[in-house]
Amino acid sequence: QVQVVESGGGLVQAGGSLRLSCAASGRTFSSYAMGWFRQAPGKEREFVAAISWSGDNTYYADSVKGRFTISRDNAKITVYLQMNSLKPEDTAVYYCAARLTTAQTIFTMPWLYSHWGQGTQVTVSS
Repeated sequence: QVQVVESGGGLVQAGGSLRLSCAASGRTFSSYAMGWFRQAPGKEREFVAAISWSGDNTYYADSVKGRFTISRDNAKITVYLQMNSLKPEDTAVYYCAARLTTAQTIFTMPWLYSHWGQGTQVTVSS
């Protein structure tokens, strides 16, 4: 089992940057594929970025490609989401998710993840 806790959200002006962190507990963290999702008020939860258990494979939503970077440090059992050139439409609650896997697979659908954090608010002002 793994538990995940997000941090790093806040209020930032458009064009600014934030780095979200997702700290995980559990000795098998390196066996988990990780993902970031976000949910804006009145909208469904949407995929943002995902990373394989080794960190070799990453995938991004078109809306954040080139602006956001997902990475992980298995020694620190932490996943990061570096967000640059933020836009007001990036405003949402951001969630970290984990899924146990034995392959270098990445997952983009929320129902494929078994463990979720409580979320961290990101607000981008115009």
